[in-house]
Amino acid sequence: MRKIKVLIVDDSLIFREVLSRGISTDPLIEVIAKAIDPFDARDKILEYYPDVMTCDIEMPKMNGIEFIRRLIPQYPLPVVVVSSVSDAVFDALNAGAVDFVIKPNVQSARDVEAFINELIAKIKIASKAKVPNLIGQSSTNVVDKGTLIEGKIIAIGASTGGTEAIFNILKTLHPQIPGIVVAQHIPPIFSKMFADRLNDTTQLRAKEAQNGDFVEQGSVLIAPGGQHMRIKKVGERFRVECYEGEKVNGHCPSIDILFESVAKEVGEGAIGVILTGMGYDGAKGLLAMRRKGARTLGQDEKSSIVYGMPKVAFEIGAVEKQIPLEIIAQTLVTLLRRGTSY
Repeated sequence: MRKIKVLIVDDSLIFREVLSRGISTDPLIEVIAKAIDPFDARDKILEYYPDVMTCDIEMPKMNGIEFIRRLIPQYPLPVVVVSSVSDAVFDALNAGAVDFVIKPNVQSARDVEAFINELIAKIKIASKAKVPNLIGQSSTNVVDKGTLIEGKIIAIGASTGGTEAIFNILKTLHPQIPGIVVAQHIPPIFSKMFADRLNDTTQLRAKEAQNGDFVEQGSVLIAPGGQHMRIKKVGERFRVECYEGEKVNGHCPSIDILFESVAKEVGEGAIGVILTGMGYDGAKGLLAMRRKGARTLGQDEKSSIVYGMPKVAFEIGAVEKQIPLEIIAQTLVTLLRRGTSY
C-alpha cells in the first residue's frame, strides 16, 4: 500500500523532530520533508508534492492561518493544524484546514504518545478528505417570522469538517427556528469555544450544553467535548442530560447517543441532519429517528469534507433526502413550514 507523504511545518526544531519521529512509527506514513516557515513550506510543496501537511499556527514571517488561506486556492492540500489551546484553530478551519490537533505537554510521555496517536489518525483521515471548498451562503435570513411549526427539535451530528458545515447552516437561520441540539466530535474546552463562536457570529443563542438545559426556540446546545448528550422529555418541554461515559463508536460525545434519545423522546417532532465525518457514528441513531417518523437529511458526497458518516447513513436507509450543504438551511425551513414537503 502506498504511504501517505507528509510535510511538517513548524518553526521549532525540537517539535519538528517530535512530530517526525512520532508519526513515522506508523508504517503507512512517510515524512518526506520538514519546513521552518510558510515560505520554506511553499518550496517544499513544489519539490515533494506531499499528500498531507501538518502546520503550526504561530510561525515567523507569516502565521499559519494566513498561509493556509493563501495556499489552498493555489495548492489544494489537506492541512492538519497543530496548535496550542486557542480558538485560533477555528480561524484555521475557516481558512481551509481539514482538522486540528492540540500540542501536548512535551514533558509528559503519556501526553506525547496520545498526541502522536491522534495526529496519525487525523493524517489518515485528511489523506482521504476533500480540501474544503468554502461554500458561501446568503447573509440574509432564510426564515420568515411566523411561518414555522412550533414544538419541533432539530438534531445535528458531525465530525471532520463539521464545525464549518454547522456554521454554514446556522448563520442564515432566524431566531424563530426551533431549538437545535448538536453532537460534534470535538475535544473538551473546544466545544465551549465553538459554541461561543456560534453565539457571536449567528443570530441564534448558542452555548455549550450543561446538564438540565432546556431546548428552546432560537437556541443551539452543543454537546460538551468528553461528554455524551441526550434528550429527555419533561412535560411539554425537552431537557438535555450531559454525562461522562465510555466512547461509543469511538467518540464521546456520540452522535448515536443523541439521535437515539431524540428518536425515543421526540419522534415525529424531530428533524435529524448527518454531516461530514469519518466512520459510522450517527447512522443507526438517524435510522431510529426516521423509523419514529422524524424527517432526516444527509450531506451529499460532493459537499462533504469526508463522506463517511453521511454515506453509511444513506446506505442503511437512514437518510430521507441527501442534499448539498449549501441548501440544508433552506431545506430545514421548508420542512418546518406547515403543510409543506421538499
